[in-house]
Amino acid sequence: MIKIYDLLSENRTRKNVEVYGWVKTFRANRFISINDGSTLLNLQCVINFENFKNSTLKRINTGASLKILGDLVYSEGKGQNLEIEVSEILILGDSDPDEYPIQPKKHSLEFLREKAHLRARTNTFNAVMKIRSVLAFAVHEFFQKKNFNYLNTPIITGSDAEGAGEMFKVTTLEPDVNLEKPLDYKKDFFGKKTHLTVSGQLEAESYALALGNVYTFGPTFRAENSNTKRHLAEFWMIEPEMAFFDLNDNMDLAEQFIKYLLNKILSTCQVELNFLNKRLEDEEKTKPKNERNEMGLIEKIKFVNNNDFKRISYTDAIEILRNSKPNKKNKFKYKISDWGTDLQSEHERFLVEKYFKCPLIIFDYPAKIKAFYMRLNQDKKTVGAMDVLFPGIGEIIGGSQREERLDVLIERMENLKIDQNELWWYLELRKFGSAPHSGFGLGFERLVQFSTGMNNIRDVIPFPRTPQNASF
Repeated sequence: MIKIYDLLSENRTRKNVEVYGWVKTFRANRFISINDGSTLLNLQCVINFENFKNSTLKRINTGASLKILGDLVYSEGKGQNLEIEVSEILILGDSDPDEYPIQPKKHSLEFLREKAHLRARTNTFNAVMKIRSVLAFAVHEFFQKKNFNYLNTPIITGSDAEGAGEMFKVTTLEPDVNLEKPLDYKKDFFGKKTHLTVSGQLEAESYALALGNVYTFGPTFRAENSNTKRHLAEFWMIEPEMAFFDLNDNMDLAEQFIKYLLNKILSTCQVELNFLNKRLEDEEKTKPKNERNEMGLIEKIKFVNNNDFKRISYTDAIEILRNSKPNKKNKFKYKISDWGTDLQSEHERFLVEKYFKCPLIIFDYPAKIKAFYMRLNQDKKTVGAMDVLFPGIGEIIGGSQREERLDVLIERMENLKIDQNELWWYLELRKFGSAPHSGFGLGFERLVQFSTGMNNIRDVIPFPRTPQNASF
């Protein structure tokens, strides 16, 4: 069985071709446009309707699956180089035109989210999911080339790396009907409170301190009741951890990693990127001028791929923002005043898109706004954290040098009231051969969003999990 992608790529005629696909359109009882998912491009199949039963022609509807036999010839018509002169049609699966929702017209993304099981049949989602697939493969390719070990961290865990508390509980216990007594987790399946993981970082650290360099790439979960374009309850995280890496090493790796991934899609996903670039251009035209992105999709990807990442301290970033025109004229939704303010997406985008006009890494954040495991700097006020910022999206990577000093880590945990008994094993890593080490996290969907130009993160994962939505 040969794929349509291969047929069109070869660009030569063939006798007795056998192809399979789904009907996109059927015009004038003569022209069948089919697609098998291997490419965005459709294959035109030309029939002589007099050679086929009327009962067969009536079943050639959008969405129906077909087996087609015939000769692949050069097309005399416009719009395609090759077409099939059909000799035989076998209908493998019918599609009722009165019920099939994915008709050959433009559908809104909101409508397609309600049809998540069928939306991959549109060109938009075909392109998005192909780019997602290429990026996922490139993640493994990059780390394997650098001799990293792929690590599967637990999905069910008792540790909370983020200290967020917004977690999906895992239990086999039935709740008390009267709600008079709290659940006795000692009687639960695992004998303690457990939840779906928010991060594999802590577990990855333990293996980095044995194997040297490791990475995770798996699902993570947040029970954050947030119905926005930026949040998912289930998403995928990439988290490398490296022994003997300091913060500078960490930043170097993050930049290399991002550029490798983007270069991969630029070299292998040209058809998909061109389609999505045109889609984004059309979408931008409907917006007021002041809300339009200055760069197209491909331009934005090349912008990140071709520029060195500028590096500045949080302190310098705050000074730039505090003295900026948008801040002085109250154009920011969140005004920058004091050192220690947590940066918002609007601040990050200003720095990247307006001020430096290149990708940016901000490092050495205030300790009070960062996690307990980040290494405390000599000034006792900042930690060796870093965030990578992109145009159009803001933060895409967050990471740090990890705190390897046992006494400092204990003090940080005490100050933040983090239960040391729950993380006894994490503390033991600092007792037995502790070493400097670093790592970062990249939300995979955030990267796919940037790489495809999709405005809503729900449109870059096959089946989005959001509040009140687990239908598929």
